[in-house]
Amino acid sequence: MTDEDQQQRLEQLEARIAAAKQAQAPTPRADEHYSQAQHAWRMVIELVAGLGIGFGIGYGLDWLLGTIPIFLVLFTMLGLAAGIKTMLRSAQEMQDKRVAEEADMKDGEP
Repeated sequence: MTDEDQQQRLEQLEARIAAAKQAQAPTPRADEHYSQAQHAWRMVIELVAGLGIGFGIGYGLDWLLGTIPIFLVLFTMLGLAAGIKTMLRSAQEMQDKRVAEEADMKDGEP
């Protein structure tokens, strides 16, 4: 075999490897959809956790102190506020990440 034949076979092999990698690459849209669903569930769980913790603290205080459900209502509202604040913080983190990715993409373009 000559050097030219080997070079040609090497180029063909590289082209086949690149085509195989391209065919096996996951679609970015599917990954993005999964990522968005994951973030949405995270936000829902944060809100429900805040409500649940507030409800539990309020109910526990009312039970211990033998009061009317004033602590239940108060701490449930505080839990709601804490859950919403946490959700907004998560949304801000996602927005900052997206802006940084877009800035990186623009910087990488010639």
